[in-house]
Amino acid sequence: MSTLIDDIGELVTNEPELGDGPLGIVRDAALVLDEGKVAWVGPAGRAPAADEVYDAAGRAVLPGFVDSHAHLVFAGERAEEFAARMSGRPYSAGGIRTTVARTRAATDDELRANLRRLVDEMARQGTTTVECKSGYGLTVADEARAVRLAAEVADEVTFLGAHVVPPEYADDSGGYVRLVSSEMLAACAPHARWIDVFCERGAFDEEQTRTVLEAGVKAGLTPRLHANQLGYGPGVALAVEYGAASADHCTFLTDEDVAALAGSGTVATLLPGVEFSTRQPYPDARRLVDAGVTVALATDCNPGSCYTSSMPFCIAVAVRDMRMTPEEAVWSATAGGARALRRTDVGRLGVGARADVLVLDAPSYLHLAYRPGVPQVTDVWKTGVRVRSPQPG
Repeated sequence: MSTLIDDIGELVTNEPELGDGPLGIVRDAALVLDEGKVAWVGPAGRAPAADEVYDAAGRAVLPGFVDSHAHLVFAGERAEEFAARMSGRPYSAGGIRTTVARTRAATDDELRANLRRLVDEMARQGTTTVECKSGYGLTVADEARAVRLAAEVADEVTFLGAHVVPPEYADDSGGYVRLVSSEMLAACAPHARWIDVFCERGAFDEEQTRTVLEAGVKAGLTPRLHANQLGYGPGVALAVEYGAASADHCTFLTDEDVAALAGSGTVATLLPGVEFSTRQPYPDARRLVDAGVTVALATDCNPGSCYTSSMPFCIAVAVRDMRMTPEEAVWSATAGGARALRRTDVGRLGVGARADVLVLDAPSYLHLAYRPGVPQVTDVWKTGVRVRSPQPG
């Protein structure tokens, strides 16, 4: 059925030719959704007829959020680890192994149920495009299972066998890299679009990262990279060199890293929930934006370093603690995420875009940062289908 969303007080299109500023804001607007796409955009009250009408009652309407970095195939939780960090214990990548053990022990149905629960939770908060990584199996069978399950519900799937070195390879990291780059990659590539590596101290060094990326590219996957989260390192430079769609985290950057990103097609995906949950320094988004780098915001939803599925929360933190304007943060959580996934059909509300729409119980997108922690997403459409209300039932 076609749907007319009428009486929109403020419509964020991310199409500057349609309205004001980079967000392409149209006031007193309407949208028509048909066959899963945006069929018409224009003034309220002038839209063509549709099968059903939704009255936005003067509220703000935005493209659905695009969460371009999440780890959703896992079992268990790590609340005690979080409490320890809040008591002063520093964050390290080692806690990932706790989740690996629990994930390996879980059944397919247990993993599937948790995955669907989280994607549902994201949708209720306005996220309509989700990227999902493997990385908590770290055996051929468990990584293949993770990408297969992710492909059931996620819009984008990433093979992250190179997340950490598992305990059974503690004394042979090179052997694990060879496994990731051969048998594991062959089992996972049919279900994934992307190849990722955690290029960081305590995870994988530059040489190991190159080995995995080159194998992934040869298998037809496109790189994205965990880069420069815990300290300065080669991650961002490698992302740019290999033409990665995105370098994610980007917390510790040299001037050369910033210049490389600005001169490339690689998006800097910032994950403010991680710094909130680990008490690490926040990335300097202002520095990146002012240098001309394309910035995306994502949740990094995972059970260890950031167990939030809320893009509105990440927008608020980016504005408050990363020196982004509300306009920049909203663009980065929608159009920026689409850029990080090299998608042109999502993150915008122009004619022909996928009909992914959210309605705020507020007159303006500004309220996403202005009213942090307040549930404001009242209705969501994905591919033209209205998903359930934010409140259960």
